[in-house]
Amino acid sequence: MDLSGKRLLVTGGAGFVGSHLAERLAADNEVVVVDDCSNGDPDWLPADVTFVEGDLGDPTVVADVVTADLDAIFHFAADKSVEGGDVDQFRENHRLTEHVVERAAEVGVRNLAFTSSSTVYGEAPRPTPEDYAPLEPISPYAASKLGEEALLSVYAHSHDFTVWTFRFANIVGPRLQPGAVIPDFIGKLREDPSTLTILGDGRQEKSYMHVEECVDAMCHVVSRADDALNVYNLGTRTTTSVTTIADIVSEEMGLDPDYEYTGGDRGWTGDVPRMRLSIEKLAALGWEPDQSSDDAVRQATRELLAEQ
Repeated sequence: MDLSGKRLLVTGGAGFVGSHLAERLAADNEVVVVDDCSNGDPDWLPADVTFVEGDLGDPTVVADVVTADLDAIFHFAADKSVEGGDVDQFRENHRLTEHVVERAAEVGVRNLAFTSSSTVYGEAPRPTPEDYAPLEPISPYAASKLGEEALLSVYAHSHDFTVWTFRFANIVGPRLQPGAVIPDFIGKLREDPSTLTILGDGRQEKSYMHVEECVDAMCHVVSRADDALNVYNLGTRTTTSVTTIADIVSEEMGLDPDYEYTGGDRGWTGDVPRMRLSIEKLAALGWEPDQSSDDAVRQATRELLAEQ
């Protein structure tokens, strides 16, 4: 789908990745953003974006923003907490997607891009390709994303939708909120520059991708992939350990703290300790990241320090 001169809706578009995408899309399109502002800030949006504050759990809000004049929907809205989620999180995320896709079908909007997660794979061999099976998520958040993927697959195959599903690695950059590892370390070191507590054993190792490259890859895929269902991993070819992130953050802050580890091979129940996605399918479509995982972490650290 050509991403120029279109009317586009970004749900959850005042949040971290959504606001960056809305900003990119607004350069060539008319963009509407809906967000309940639980994890976002409308001040992150450019002035030419139409902002609607509302909860997509409310059918009247969905009816107001999902209208027949839309060319496509980019669906980010979700409870994004991977740590500490429960079955209510599964229900809520599925309900939001159900409301959006049912309304889209009703008014004839049949292009939908969905932000899923690498967590749908569970603890899979690395690098993990899109066709890896079986998918065995280990957190309610991951299960919700897999359930939403399945629902959208039905609409792609049986209701004439074109769906782009993006399985994100760990996305980092400006506007990244507390709870993610980089802002967590920055906050802890500002409180106590001498000691840094690290969840797990520090050997957890994952792929980190800068938000600008994530947005660029999304736009590339939507512009070029035209199957009914298009599933793409978004990440880098490299990984970064939690201890290495601590080293980078400490270095960028000019500190040399002692590390204290809470122990165990993961940071919390439901944490996937090691993740690296295969991006061969993305590369075959003509897009590759410029940054390594370490590069993305370092750039994001500098941006978050400047932001705060």
